Amino acid sequence: MPPVSLRCKECQTEYALDARYVCERCFGPLEVAYAPANPADAGELKRRIQAGPHSIWRYGDFLPTDGRGYPLPAGWTPLIRADRLARELGLAEVWVKNDAANPTHSFKDRVVSVALARARELGFETIACASTGNLANAVAAHAAAAGLESYVFIPSDLEEQKILATGVYGTNLVAVGGNYDDVNRLCTELSGDHDWAFVNINMRPYYAEGSKTLAFEIAEQLNFELPDRIVAPIASGSLFTKIARGFTEWIDAGLLEGELPIFNGAQADGCSPVAQAFAAGLDFCRPVKPDTIAKSLAIGNPADGPYALDLARASGGRIDSVSDEEIRAGIRLLAQTTGVFTETAGGVTTAVLAKLAARGEIGPDERVVIVITGEGLKTLDAVRGTFSAWQIDASVAAFEAAAAERAGAVGPVGVSARTGAVH
Repeated sequence: MPPVSLRCKECQTEYALDARYVCERCFGPLEVAYAPANPADAGELKRRIQAGPHSIWRYGDFLPTDGRGYPLPAGWTPLIRADRLARELGLAEVWVKNDAANPTHSFKDRVVSVALARARELGFETIACASTGNLANAVAAHAAAAGLESYVFIPSDLEEQKILATGVYGTNLVAVGGNYDDVNRLCTELSGDHDWAFVNINMRPYYAEGSKTLAFEIAEQLNFELPDRIVAPIASGSLFTKIARGFTEWIDAGLLEGELPIFNGAQADGCSPVAQAFAAGLDFCRPVKPDTIAKSLAIGNPADGPYALDLARASGGRIDSVSDEEIRAGIRLLAQTTGVFTETAGGVTTAVLAKLAARGEIGPDERVVIVITGEGLKTLDAVRGTFSAWQIDASVAAFEAAAAERAGAVGPVGVSARTGAVH
C-alpha cells in the first residue's frame, strides 16, 4: 500500500507528500493516504512482515517510508501477559505493551524514526521538536545516530532526568519559560522561518504514522488476533487514534478478522481537556492550563482531542482522568505486579485500568491491552517517599527483629500499613 498523498482529515483535499501539516482550504490536519489494500494479498503481506527486521521497519508496507539503512532501530517491544495484575483487579486477561524497551525508553522512538527517515528523503539536514520530555530524548538521540543537527525545545520546568537524557546526545537544548502549549506555539512560528524538519509540526503527518506500529505489533504478538480493549494515555490524542488506525488498516488488508477494540483513554486530572469534554458530551476540547505530575501528558490544547473523543464513543469506550495520588498508586501497582517500572503516563494508564475494573466496565472474558509509553527512571520524583528501606545494624539479630516488626505492619489483605503498597 504505497503512500499516494497527504489528505485533509476534514475536507479530504489532497496534497503532495512534502513537509506540510495543515490544509490550506479548511486548516484541518493532514495525514498520509495510501493506495487501497487488496485482501487477496494478505498471505504475501504476512510473509513479508514475519521475514522483516525486529523493528518498526518490518511494517514498511504500511508506512510512508521503508526506513532503509535507518541507524537506530526502534519497536518490537515486549507484550507481557500480566496475570498478577489481572488477578489483583479481578480481570480475566491483561497484557502490558511495554514501550519503555525502545532505544530512548519511550514510544517516541517510533514516531521520530518515521519522521526523521522521511525528513532525510526530503533533504532536511536539521530536525527539531517541541517536547514534554520523551520526544526530546528521542529527537536528540536519533539525530545523533543519523549525523544531523537538532534543536529541542522544552518547558523549563521539565523533569531533570529527561533534561539530562536529552542534553547528553549533544543537541541544541532550549528551555522555554512556559508550559508545553507555549513551547509548541513558539516552534510553530519558528518552523515558518527556518528550513528545519520539526518532527511534530511540519513533519507531523509522517511522525504520527509511527504510532500505528504499536497496533501492528500488538496484533502480531497476539498471533494476528485483535484484543477486546485498549487502554492508552492521551496527550495530543495522536497516539490513541493512530493505534486504532493501525488495527483498521490491518482489518482492511485482510490480516485481522473482527471489529475494532473498545478504546479507553487515560488522562491526569490536572490536564484532562479530553476527559472533561467526554464527560460533558462535547465534540471539542476546551483548553486547560496543565497542573499535574504527568508532564508527558501535559498538553492543555490537544490537536487530536476531537478525534480521540470520536474514537472512544464510536468504539463503546470512554475517556477517564485520575488524580496525582492515583497516578503514583498506578505506578506502584504496575511495578509490584508485573516488574515494569513506568513513568507517570503509565501510572495514569494503569490507574484508569483499575478504575474501569472497579466500576465493573470490563467484561469477564475480555482480553485487555494497556499501553505503557515510557520508563519510570525518567520520573523518579513521582515515587519518592512512597516506600522506605529497612534500617538495621549489621547483625542477624537486628535483621530478625526488623523482619518481625515489619510482618506485624502488614495487614491481612497484603497491604503495608506503612506505605499502602500492594503485596
